[in-house]
Amino acid sequence: MEFIKLIDSYKEDIIKSTQDIVAIKSIEEEGKPNMPFGEGPYKALHFALDLAQEMGFETKNLDNYAAHADLGEGDEIVGVLVHLDVVPEGDGWTYPPYGGEIHDEKIYGRGTVDDKGPAIACMYAMKALKESKVPLSKKIRIIFGTNEETGWGCMKHYFAHEKAPNMAFTPDAEFPVIHGEKGIIVFDLVKKIDSNSCGEIILTDLKGGNAPNMVPDYCEAVLESNNISIIEEKFNKFVNTTKYPLSIEKSKNQVKIIAKGISAHGSTPEKGENAISYLMSFLGEIFEGECDIWEFVNMYNEKIAFKHHGEGIGCGFEDDVSGKLNFNPGMIRLEENEIKLTINVRYPIKSSAEEVYAGIRDSLKGTGIRLIEGKEDNKPLYVPKDNFLVKKLMDVYREQTGDRDSEPITIGGGTYARAMENAVAFGPVFPGQKEVAHQKDEFISIEHLMKITKIYAHALYELAK
Repeated sequence: MEFIKLIDSYKEDIIKSTQDIVAIKSIEEEGKPNMPFGEGPYKALHFALDLAQEMGFETKNLDNYAAHADLGEGDEIVGVLVHLDVVPEGDGWTYPPYGGEIHDEKIYGRGTVDDKGPAIACMYAMKALKESKVPLSKKIRIIFGTNEETGWGCMKHYFAHEKAPNMAFTPDAEFPVIHGEKGIIVFDLVKKIDSNSCGEIILTDLKGGNAPNMVPDYCEAVLESNNISIIEEKFNKFVNTTKYPLSIEKSKNQVKIIAKGISAHGSTPEKGENAISYLMSFLGEIFEGECDIWEFVNMYNEKIAFKHHGEGIGCGFEDDVSGKLNFNPGMIRLEENEIKLTINVRYPIKSSAEEVYAGIRDSLKGTGIRLIEGKEDNKPLYVPKDNFLVKKLMDVYREQTGDRDSEPITIGGGTYARAMENAVAFGPVFPGQKEVAHQKDEFISIEHLMKITKIYAHALYELAK
């Protein structure tokens, strides 16, 4: 296939385009005029549109919420859905999170694999098809979203004004083909705190986590007491026993306890180390007697800490299609006389949000902790394995990789595939490959970037020929 050979000649351009778009800090911020999700997502969208126009594609911008670029003609449309926003970078990076630096043939930066690198790969895949002049019977349309990580207002706006493609894939998950995605809900558990005192200790601050769909890698608590030495003694004993990654900073009548974990995607909490859970375990050792803070900490440690599937809090559901529920306590805050814990749940395809909420409420009876439901319920996605789209993408994957044994899979992650009918996720992470999305030192190797560009070119050709 001539278009596959063409992709090798684009190598330097693919690398530079990826570096350039990674350099744009496209985290959602407060909206501005003509920038519904802030300046960063706006700049990333316009970067993609400018690049698409340079490639000769027809483009359309939908009020800076989302946009698309078209290749070819035809009544039927094959879609590619990508997002240009990113989650917060967090701390502890080896290389600048928005530097796009290359080390050991890897491009480092937030968004390299989720989802800017794959978006650039798909654009150059379309360019290869265009410049090779292969005959296509369908139009190919790449759709750019700008707040996938935080609410999907981009896709809601887009599909309120544009007809959905006849079929589509999104390069925002794993290979071979994702034919099922669990349902997603984000909600809060809230405990009113009448007093910040618990025995001789006062909790003056508690905070951790950057986003609900990230395993938190940092959490801290500030404690006041007239007897700081007791806290210090208990801290040393606790750390020596558990080996948990905690540190302590002391002042006259105050200590700050810091927990450091390992971030991971909220759909796979077992792959990370939750800093909130580490810290709450220690707080459970030092707060004594019945008080509001102790009640919340005790509930957390009994029902949530280090349990990744909701099994301790009444929602440990599982099915034969998508496996176990995923439960990620992603953020915690002490503010305005209450503790708020924000949780991200991925429930099995055969379960429902209502079941999850009912199970948790029943488990929390008598604790004084309120469950506040999230505004959104992203329903599960399921496309049968014998669907035309799934079968075609599987054929391409097998031919391009030589992997004849893999079968379509289901995941806990949520992708744009569920924004329309007849869509699935397709890559970019290969089976067994290290998962770096939403983690510090996120990267994509140049070899990986080139490989997925060829796979996506082949896939688009097979779907649109």
